[in-house]
Amino acid sequence: MNNAPIKIRRYRTQDYQQVWDLHVLALKQTGAYIEDAEFDADLQQIEAIYLNNDGEFLVAVQGERVVAMGAFRKTSNGVAEIKRMRTQPEMQGRGLGQLILQELETKARQAGYQALHLETSILQAAAQKLYLHNGFVETGHIMLRGLESILFEKTL
Repeated sequence: MNNAPIKIRRYRTQDYQQVWDLHVLALKQTGAYIEDAEFDADLQQIEAIYLNNDGEFLVAVQGERVVAMGAFRKTSNGVAEIKRMRTQPEMQGRGLGQLILQELETKARQAGYQALHLETSILQAAAQKLYLHNGFVETGHIMLRGLESILFEKTL
């Protein structure tokens, strides 16, 4: 067990492989992973899609290991989409998703966003609970990549 402190910081290029591995592992754990190059394309261009485009991509690190992550990207004036919220399976239930989400909301407000939206599959029960706990409201259901997903929104 690693007792190093956990720090939240902005994504760096050298985090890429760990971010990708965490993305796949966390979705496979819930049964929500479907290999789809188009769905995963944003992770091939984190700097362009998030960091250099009025968005943010955060990682929680323990030592050198990425243990959680989350991001937002601009979808329209004043509105951003929360994306890629993931936590290492053995680190779940320790509040890391909460910390990442709070930091993302703070950064979104600072960037001038007035609202956030997101989608999560019906298989991701912990994510649904996190979003509802943080004031997101369910706005509908859609089918994405063959999975039913829940749409959420929140005014900042």
